[in-house]
Amino acid sequence: MLAQLLASPEPSLRFKALTGVLGRDPADPALAPLRAEIAASPRVQALLSGRDADGTIPGSTYRKWTGAHWVLVDLADLGYPLGDATLWPLVDQNLTSWTGQQAPRVDTSQERPRRCASQEGNAILSAVLLGFGDDPRLEELVQRLLDCQWPDGGWNCDRRPQAHHASYHETLIPTRALALWARGTGDPRAATAADAAAEVLLKRRLYRRHSDGSVIDPTFVTLFYPYTWHYSVLYALRVMAEMGRIADPRCADALDLLEAKRLPDGGWPAERRWYRCSRSNTRATSGLSHVDWGGVSQRRGNPWITAEVLGVLAAAGRYEPTAASA
Repeated sequence: MLAQLLASPEPSLRFKALTGVLGRDPADPALAPLRAEIAASPRVQALLSGRDADGTIPGSTYRKWTGAHWVLVDLADLGYPLGDATLWPLVDQNLTSWTGQQAPRVDTSQERPRRCASQEGNAILSAVLLGFGDDPRLEELVQRLLDCQWPDGGWNCDRRPQAHHASYHETLIPTRALALWARGTGDPRAATAADAAAEVLLKRRLYRRHSDGSVIDPTFVTLFYPYTWHYSVLYALRVMAEMGRIADPRCADALDLLEAKRLPDGGWPAERRWYRCSRSNTRATSGLSHVDWGGVSQRRGNPWITAEVLGVLAAAGRYEPTAASA
């Protein structure tokens, strides 16, 4: 399957194979031509098709999945070129929507402030991964995550008083964002917070209840891409790999689960999706995607899922790229 990914007409799949599976540094100047090809690809151009002449996307930045917030998350994951000036209006639009007077109001005096921390998390990580990590507004978003972190190490936006454990959905993305921020800036507070958040997931083996070992939510062990804000054991393993924690024995159960989902064709399936395809450039309906991510099938491998899984397994030492692609 690696050979197929490396020969794919989708430049982003080739980028994922080279960086995620073969371990090439995404910032390697030798990959600049491939990243330029990604920027010009039909997929990326479709994602950016909602922009106005000023470079922004009208309407709510958080409109699913065509608002600026989600478009930037997708571009960051696809390997879009770093620091592209033409993308700045969209990055600025997104950061403005989460900071200053536009910022969500949070009562941080509570022991467990209620906050959809995946929003700040995605805003941070998309800006960092797209080469705009020096924007001072990111410090405000990082501080908000630190202020809203719960005693158990995670985050939750559930306003019900009985909600007293961190949410997996709201914890995974901030974990990754703070780890990336700490790696780029050396911020020890962010590093400590990311490690504490990772423990929320690891002590439950990424998807099992701490009390009885049962699966917390069936969707957690379902393969899908893009990840959006939904928790996925695949995405959790990718984050653990990125943080250098994939060798933790508590990841083994989830890695076994991934390996068991391999299809006879050698790939991995997309078992569900959180988007609806639209070929029109609508700005009104939530849940639409301007691109198709390979569809859902129980019998046919999805290249996006396969690239993600191979990257995780390679990081865990369970997949040998050189031998497998020979």
